[in-house]
Amino acid sequence: MSSEQPILIASDHAGVGLKAKIARFIREELGQPVEDRGAFTDESVDYPDYGMLVAGAVSTGTAPCGVLICGTGIGMSIIANKFPGVRAALCHNEMTARMSRQHNDANILVIGERVVDEATALNIVRAWFATGFEGGRHQRRIDKIHDLETK
Repeated sequence: MSSEQPILIASDHAGVGLKAKIARFIREELGQPVEDRGAFTDESVDYPDYGMLVAGAVSTGTAPCGVLICGTGIGMSIIANKFPGVRAALCHNEMTARMSRQHNDANILVIGERVVDEATALNIVRAWFATGFEGGRHQRRIDKIHDLETK
C-alpha cells in the first residue's frame, strides 16, 4: 500500500505506547507518511473519540487507510466498523493481517496493545501493509457488505 496521503493512526490511553512505535515503524521502515490523531498521554480517554477520527476520514475517502490501537482492539474495532465503507480488522498475528487484506480488503488495521507484544505488532503492521486485495470471489463478498451499508 503506497500513498502520498498520510496513514492515519490513533489510540486511546491504553494504546499510546504501541501507537508511537507503530507510527515510527510506518515512517522509517515502510517509508509512508503518518498523521497521529491522538491520544497523546496515558490519561484515561474514551476510545470512540479517537476511533471516529480515523474511521470517519477513511469512510469519506479523505484518508486511504488507518491504524487503531486500544487495550484489546475490540472497542476500536466496534467503533470503526460503524462507519460506511470501513472494514476494520482486529489482527493478532501476521496470518490474520494478511487475510484481512487479501480476502476482506480491510482498510483499517486494529491492534490490542495488551494482547500482542511489540515485535508481533510490528510484524502484523508489516504484513498488513505488504498485502493486497485478491479480488475475484472476495470482491463479490465486499459488494454484499457495501449493499447492506447502502440500504
